[in-house]
Amino acid sequence: MRSHSYDDVLAGRRRKKVLEVPAEPGLVVEDPASGYCGAVVKIEYGNVVLEDAKGRHRVFPLVPAGFLLEGKPVTLVPHRAPAKAPARQISASGSVRVAGLKARVARDSRIWVEGKHDAELVERVWGHDLRVEGVVVEPLDGVDVLADRIAEFGTGPARRLGVLVDHLVPGSKESRLVEAVHDENVLVTGHPYIDVWEAVRPEAVGIAAWPKVPRGTEWKQGICDALGWGQPFEGWQRVLSGVRSFRDLETPLIGAVERLIDFVTEPAEEG
Repeated sequence: MRSHSYDDVLAGRRRKKVLEVPAEPGLVVEDPASGYCGAVVKIEYGNVVLEDAKGRHRVFPLVPAGFLLEGKPVTLVPHRAPAKAPARQISASGSVRVAGLKARVARDSRIWVEGKHDAELVERVWGHDLRVEGVVVEPLDGVDVLADRIAEFGTGPARRLGVLVDHLVPGSKESRLVEAVHDENVLVTGHPYIDVWEAVRPEAVGIAAWPKVPRGTEWKQGICDALGWGQPFEGWQRVLSGVRSFRDLETPLIGAVERLIDFVTEPAEEG
């Protein structure tokens, strides 16, 4: 004669494991005790709400093997919606930000800009893109030395130069210096503004328009005097802090910088 404890152990071994099913909204199950059949609406306070074909709701407790699914007993468990993919992060230039970016080893190619302010503004907006591509931006301290600096640099198909020039308009000193450059591995682009400050949209720095500076007056100091911004170094901090993305810049500057980045990162043609 078997003992009750031995019978209990054997019964436990013979018992089939009931399938656990996530209670996804719309899943149709049946309550075997009442014969009520309905679709899952939601789970709340340890119960499941079912809706029948006539739109009526009933609440049932979530108990083991408490429902039938296609005639087989199941245990409903809370449905967990899949985690949403993180939203794409956009850089200040409008490109998709690369998560966990490690700056690429610098290329031999370079982008040159006229001065420190130009370099800081380019870094502010395109810094992420430049680190992805491994491009270094260097200030020239004026375009008067451009031809000599190009000769010293020594260009080639894998050693290109992109140059950003202020006030690049017909007849200007800058345009004459640029016209003297004849090197297929050098691309010079620019914008029509007297200084890169003016390539920042006025509304970004809280003004209606950039003031007109009288001829013969140093432009940056004239701007600061007209706006009450103090010295140029103080004025520049106002300008730079007003720039959060490419949307705060004028279109000619955006297009010029984008062309330079494309040029210096273009794969060199194999000979």
